[in-house]
Amino acid sequence: MQGRDRQNITLKDIAEKTGYSVNTVSRALRGKDDISAATQALIRKTAEEMGHISNTIASSLRSGYTNTIAVVLGDVSNLHFATMMKEIEEYARSKGYTTILLNTNEDTDQEMQAIQVALSKGVDGILICPTQKNRKNIEYLKSLGKPFVLIGRRYADPDVNYVVCDDELGGYQATKYLLERGHRRILMLHGPMYISSAAERLAGYLRAHREMGVPVLPELVQEVPVIANGCSSVLAEVQRQNIAFSAIFAFSDMLAWDAWSYLHKKGFSIPAQCSIVGFDNIQAVLPIPFHLSSIASRDQKMSIAAVKILLDLIQDTAAPAQHAVLPTCIVTGETVCTLKNS
Repeated sequence: MQGRDRQNITLKDIAEKTGYSVNTVSRALRGKDDISAATQALIRKTAEEMGHISNTIASSLRSGYTNTIAVVLGDVSNLHFATMMKEIEEYARSKGYTTILLNTNEDTDQEMQAIQVALSKGVDGILICPTQKNRKNIEYLKSLGKPFVLIGRRYADPDVNYVVCDDELGGYQATKYLLERGHRRILMLHGPMYISSAAERLAGYLRAHREMGVPVLPELVQEVPVIANGCSSVLAEVQRQNIAFSAIFAFSDMLAWDAWSYLHKKGFSIPAQCSIVGFDNIQAVLPIPFHLSSIASRDQKMSIAAVKILLDLIQDTAAPAQHAVLPTCIVTGETVCTLKNS
């Protein structure tokens, strides 16, 4: 092998070096389940040492697959999406797939561009957190027959695959948690109502109030942009109107931290003067010292569940649509206090 161009190392060369067949080497390098982990590790290590570079173009022409999936997300500066992407990438890689990340900035036109870029790369499937301002882009995907799974948001469409957490339950749990601790003026900072998760979390907020016999005050339900740093202007307007509140339930952890930062600058003590509950439990993977009370998926991660469904669809495009709704729970932190007069 001495003097040979390292980029021209073939599967046959690796087979001769390891003593395995060309077929076994090929399947091991593609991460196929019928090849043991030990054998895969040996073959991958040998291939790396020999300088083998997989010819994905030739492989895709032979098989019809690129072993690549696209992930289309709304705002990658949001730590929730960044964490989700890391989990997706790691799990997909363990199954022999590479990932392409595309950002939409919660914009419908950019979302369409991202979908078209993904398709131009010949990806085998797409994971997408849809902007939901309209259904045009999702209908476009449906018309092409390309496997795709919605993650984090859904449509009432039996033919569209999705993985979401139980947003209505999460909104209910967060609000009930605050109500049980004596809070009666809970400011809800929710996302635009065309987003399914925002509408469902608001429904949970309303249900908790009904069950506890506490009237809902319209001024305490405020819509905010879901992008990072989206709620400072809303809180400023709430203060300008002298709308009193003792607690905040925020659409996301990012908005909860944004609210905390704004209130801290205004001299509020958290939680003594304002309790806060977020949604996503980002701190499960990020050791931030300010421990926010939040809502989390209870049993499994949306990211992993979505990849599993997408890989199933890639193998069987005629499979029936799958709808996964993951239960939620409250994760107590340091941002909620019990009112003394409760």
